[in-house]
Amino acid sequence: MATLLYRLGRFAFRRRHFTALFWVALLALAGVGAAGAPVAGNTSFSIPGTEAQKAFDVLEERFPGASADGATARVVFKAPAGEKMTDAGNKAIVRDTVEELSDGSEVARVTDPYQGGGVSRDGTVAYASVSYQVSGMELEESSRDSLEDAAEGARDAGLTVEIGGDALQAVPETGATEIIGIGVAAVVLVITFGSLVAAGLPLLTALIGVGIGVAGITALASTLELGSTTSILATMIGLAVGIDYALFIVSRYRAELAEGREREDAAGRAVGTAGSAVVFAGLTVVIALVGLSVVNIPMLTKMGIAAAVTVAIAVLIALTMVPALLGYAGRRVRAAGEKGKRRGREAREDEEKGNETAKEKAQRPNMGTRWARFVVRRPVAVLLLGVVGLGAAAIPASSLELGLPDDGSQPTSTTQRRAYDLLSEGFGPGFNGPLVVVVDAKNSDDPDAVFRQTGDDIKALDDVVSVSPAAPNKAGDTATITVVPDSKPSSVATEDLVHDIRDAGTGVKADTGADVLVTGATAMNIDVSQKLNDALVPYLTLVVGLAFLLLIVVFRSILVPLKAALGFLLSVMAALGAVVAVFQWGWLSGLMGVEETGPVMSMMPIFMVGVVFGLAMDYEVFLVTRMREAYVHGEKPDEAVVTGFRHGARVVSAAAVIMMAVFAGFIGSSESMVKMIGFGLAIAVFFDAFVVRMAIVPAVLALLGKKAWWLPKWLDRALPNVDVEGEGLRTEGDADAGEKGGSPDDRDLARV
Repeated sequence: MATLLYRLGRFAFRRRHFTALFWVALLALAGVGAAGAPVAGNTSFSIPGTEAQKAFDVLEERFPGASADGATARVVFKAPAGEKMTDAGNKAIVRDTVEELSDGSEVARVTDPYQGGGVSRDGTVAYASVSYQVSGMELEESSRDSLEDAAEGARDAGLTVEIGGDALQAVPETGATEIIGIGVAAVVLVITFGSLVAAGLPLLTALIGVGIGVAGITALASTLELGSTTSILATMIGLAVGIDYALFIVSRYRAELAEGREREDAAGRAVGTAGSAVVFAGLTVVIALVGLSVVNIPMLTKMGIAAAVTVAIAVLIALTMVPALLGYAGRRVRAAGEKGKRRGREAREDEEKGNETAKEKAQRPNMGTRWARFVVRRPVAVLLLGVVGLGAAAIPASSLELGLPDDGSQPTSTTQRRAYDLLSEGFGPGFNGPLVVVVDAKNSDDPDAVFRQTGDDIKALDDVVSVSPAAPNKAGDTATITVVPDSKPSSVATEDLVHDIRDAGTGVKADTGADVLVTGATAMNIDVSQKLNDALVPYLTLVVGLAFLLLIVVFRSILVPLKAALGFLLSVMAALGAVVAVFQWGWLSGLMGVEETGPVMSMMPIFMVGVVFGLAMDYEVFLVTRMREAYVHGEKPDEAVVTGFRHGARVVSAAAVIMMAVFAGFIGSSESMVKMIGFGLAIAVFFDAFVVRMAIVPAVLALLGKKAWWLPKWLDRALPNVDVEGEGLRTEGDADAGEKGGSPDDRDLARV
């Protein structure tokens, strides 16, 4: 592989006009497609294989035209102090508001609170339900404006009015912190390379890659039903890996220049060595993201595949666009250590004058070297400190509570949250999470009797406030029953009630043959959490197993990939602990902009496992391949660890800081899911890069010695030789330099 990538790098360097034109044309094509694409419509949140989804499908079939997936709004009214919503004047205001709400072109129906039982027992709170024919994301701005105008008119008349539901759902915004994250990345690159031109290359190529990926997602959003969160996730991961992959290749290019190689040859060798690591690192990320499809939640699958495609684009751009831009940059990208060489010349001049201090300063080992030597001398102490520290950070994860965000998790400054609180005040906490029981009595002899029996059985259960009369469809074979729990939607008591209703439904089915299914947002959340929990172990097995096999091929070792996987488990558990501490317990919530604490998003654990595993393997590959390269070329195991840190520690540290800055930039998002993902990935990168890869990994390798690189002979013969160390490049440059006749461009292109 190293030889193939070497030739690809030289070809891209030499044919830089063609290479740059190709990527710019692809970016323009994707941009045109995005500009002309229709606005993304409904992002269906279907959960195949769950009871809640089955009930939803029955509703779609048996209640046609009911707009079961349409947007909803609850306009909540509260009377002034000392008055009731049943007073004549307040009734008139509400009815005028209901009439105004009914005029909307997208409105399916509006429920009058005085006819639909929408007034609280104490008479202080009432609500009108508004159902729309389209989803919240498809709702026109004019419909949202009409909803808010109607509420404002009632406020002007003297009532307190708030609006809940998903009709006011807006596209999430990431905020200015995303730009700050990119700015931090730029500063780190300038410090690392000491050159604006060299620092600008990774940023430029990453932005091109993300631009192509996000534009492609936007162009296909309507066709594939991709939500706005999908493009945000692709941007987040694409920027992070795009900058890092280009950083490693540019850094290796400068190192090759420092060894005296010509620029074209240096570009080829940089792609052949660091590029090989980029390919395998990218493959681990892609495997982890595509592997999310095993959960069988379409939204999560689409998010994973879209992000994986963006990562693949980042890899291809790093292998081709980066060497092309290096060709354009020419001498403006200097060899690594030029400043150090100047200091060395100054040191020799000072030495002649008797100044030994300057010489010692020029020959001083860098920080990575000094740290590696310390770890090699004290491996047990460093290993214990790292493991204990991560274990302590993981402790909060033991109290992890999962759920999906609702209006109760919104900031108190929003009208959705205030409407949620008013409904809880007037009708009880469970009113915000009603359960919809679907009774399918199509195979029953007496559907009406089945409906009554089901309602009576549910009334007898604990934690039930009210059970509505059965509402049958036109055919009379299916009915819905609304159950209001006594506890809030995210409580354990409500989850137990859902299971109790389903148990009661099993008895009804045994007696009558009718199916009793529970759905609604609360039941859907419960089913999602259960499905994600059930999928976690198979997902871990698949992703870690495939990546383990890939790393065996890369490192030609059993223990190094095993150590990498165990280190990942430590970092991901510590990161989950940090997420629980901030978003569930409220630690540092003000600093992170978390206005409301609550359960951690249900898909967060499995999503973090996938993404963090892929990113963790990035640093494992980049750092340890340098050690492997030194070991293969004859150094002792301890010396190889130090060599790997001398060449890679600074670049890996810079890459980790850049990735943390990019992820942290999304903490300013208005979407709680994006905010949580940004924080979780940023802290996970910190734990994995600076604790696991920089401390635990060298400590373990120092303890293992030569055993770390052991591989059974039969397995060594069976595995393909991918030559990540670039052994095949030792004579490749000389061979190419000595070729006679024919265009070098054509020779390299033919080989590629």
